[in-house]
Amino acid sequence: MSATTASRAYVIEGASLYGETTADLVLVDGVIASLSAADAPADSVRIDASGLVALPGLVDLHTHLREPGREDAETIETGSRTAARGGFTAVHAMANTTPTADTAGVVEQVWSRGREVGLVDVFPVGAVTVGLNGTQLSEMGAMANSRAQVRVFSDDGKCVHDALLMRRALEYVKTFGGVVAQHAQDPRLTEGSQMNEGLVSAELGLAGWPSVAEESIIARDVLLAGHVGSRVHICHLSTAGSVEIIRWAKSKGIDVTAEVMPHHLLLTDESARGYDPRFKVNPPLRTQADVDAVRAGLADGTIDIVATDHAPHPDEDKDCEWGAAAMGMIGLETALGIVQRTMVDSGALSWRDVARVMSETPARIGLDHGHGRPLEVGEPANVTLVDPQAAWTVEPSATASRSNNSPFGGIELPGRAVATFLRGAATHLDQRFEGVTA
Repeated sequence: MSATTASRAYVIEGASLYGETTADLVLVDGVIASLSAADAPADSVRIDASGLVALPGLVDLHTHLREPGREDAETIETGSRTAARGGFTAVHAMANTTPTADTAGVVEQVWSRGREVGLVDVFPVGAVTVGLNGTQLSEMGAMANSRAQVRVFSDDGKCVHDALLMRRALEYVKTFGGVVAQHAQDPRLTEGSQMNEGLVSAELGLAGWPSVAEESIIARDVLLAGHVGSRVHICHLSTAGSVEIIRWAKSKGIDVTAEVMPHHLLLTDESARGYDPRFKVNPPLRTQADVDAVRAGLADGTIDIVATDHAPHPDEDKDCEWGAAAMGMIGLETALGIVQRTMVDSGALSWRDVARVMSETPARIGLDHGHGRPLEVGEPANVTLVDPQAAWTVEPSATASRSNNSPFGGIELPGRAVATFLRGAATHLDQRFEGVTA
């Protein structure tokens, strides 16, 4: 858990809980003490939340904080700050650091640093294999029993390609209720691939990345999970075929969950026409048909959650030709606005649904830790206030992240997190609350 504790009481007055009913939220001693301002302590800090939507603090199951090893791109402190500004109270930090988070010592280092910073709860994701090498299972049990209590394991950035090794990993995590989060990418089918395989890649002369490279791994892994009776989570699902495979697997009772990234809800491979490396990502931006399919899958519950895959890179890794550029984009501060634009404003999701896909379900997949809880008396005071009318233009240089490799620069987004509370402590208050003491 984070070391953050509430230093004062807050009264959030007139918020729309889940965009439905209006109530006050009284935050005292780290919990929601009342839904009536009349019960607040006399010295409470009062926040006018009229016109704002209150949600449980957002939870990201897929964040790259880069520390240890690549602090030139991001640190746990800068990543935590950008997460809080995006409305998140918890993030799961992926294992592809230097050294790899494949031992109890490294995950405890990440966990401890997150507690020290105290802006969001940082839950380390443990590597499935030693050094992400895909040949030897890591000491997952030791990480699970460490102070970090790791329950999510992933070689994200690389696929656990060996079927026998994947089976053994699924059997291993089953013993302590963990989950393997798979980066679904057949390495042989994507050697040298630069973008989605299709008409645009052919016209641009860039090596194509076929959808089947993702779909074949997902199909194999849901069958393996069903066979051993374990949990598998699919990272950054991006194709229409993948949605259908997940839908089939769930119909068979297989314990699979899946995530989609905000950029796969909004952007298509047409964005690559300018050869701008900010649009180079793994898995690649797909076609409009794929975008439509993943939106539909998120709306009908086939896809369980939205995760950011926040992937910061220093300027030199993106300010170069497309072929040499690193894959990935930042996304913690823009995720909520993209979900509102693509799903809420279209009527596909309600704000109650947003709470489900961006807080409650990701917290459940990561085994709760006190996040994703309902906005009710006695629950942890992890709260995000959203202004659904706050249209804003993305300016990458203004991010709290150490990197600015966002593809959304100049794009206008609706809605923004304007306040974030971690166990009753304000970790982000936007300028409208100037004069309110955090």
